[in-house]
Amino acid sequence: MHVQVLHGPNLNLLGSREPTIYGRVGLAEIDLSLRELGQELGLVLDSFQSNHEGELVDCIQRSTSSAGFLINPAGLGHTSVALRDALLAVGHPFVEVHCSNIVARESFRHQTFLGDIALGVIMGFGADSYTLGLRALVAHLRSEPV
Repeated sequence: MHVQVLHGPNLNLLGSREPTIYGRVGLAEIDLSLRELGQELGLVLDSFQSNHEGELVDCIQRSTSSAGFLINPAGLGHTSVALRDALLAVGHPFVEVHCSNIVARESFRHQTFLGDIALGVIMGFGADSYTLGLRALVAHLRSEPV
């Protein structure tokens, strides 16, 4: 089973960017823990980070063989109809994750363009949001009839 992980804008700065909000774990460490968990769960896992909306859309469109997506859209979650449309067009299930608790922050962060079409949204657990999200996605994928 193949899962595509997508990291949105500024997530390349995790670990150093506002660590009181996003934590001190860097993106390379997050990807390593996801790869290790993926091996444990018998997955093929690819990760992709971009600061550019169109590159994320292109990655989604190229990932037609993926069983599902784990996505932290970062700030694009609050603004991007294009990401939403790409995920709907491909039609694979996905889990949205955020390191911070977005509903405890500024009001413009309380909603995302992806949350209502996601299997679920996991937020507020720092880097652990990713591993929790991956476990939830895999549990869903394994419960669906093939």
